[in-house]
Amino acid sequence: MDEVPGSLGTSASFSLRLGQTVFSTASLLLMSLGVEFYSYTAFCYLVTIMGLVIPWSLTLALVDGYSVLVKCPLRQPGILLLIVVGDWVLSVLTLAAACSTASVVDLLVHADRSYCPPKLCSRYQLSAAMAFLSWFLSLASSLFNLWLLPSL
Repeated sequence: MDEVPGSLGTSASFSLRLGQTVFSTASLLLMSLGVEFYSYTAFCYLVTIMGLVIPWSLTLALVDGYSVLVKCPLRQPGILLLIVVGDWVLSVLTLAAACSTASVVDLLVHADRSYCPPKLCSRYQLSAAMAFLSWFLSLASSLFNLWLLPSL
């Protein structure tokens, strides 16, 4: 069986998962440090989704790290299917949260009257950017694992 780079149990997958965790944590922290994030539903949605993505990515990063250390990749179809479905669901939710946050921030920045201070809005924009980066890495992980799934 060919080894798919980026699939579960490889060092590339470990790097992707670690990147997801870092970007999701950065997005959550940038959004949470603003005390007014709860005023907008899109911001609350982003915080909720990032709160789900962080433990998911961290757990799978630990699994990948262990698999790399013992040189025994996880190749059970049932477990891989569960990970692929979880990745797809969280990827779609992350994209929705990032898009909704970016649109609300854009609306706040370009409104006639300034609804948020520039420093706060720039933090919200950075949070949305980090969420998009997390989504991109999550999508890559799920596609690599989906690519591996039929060969098991």
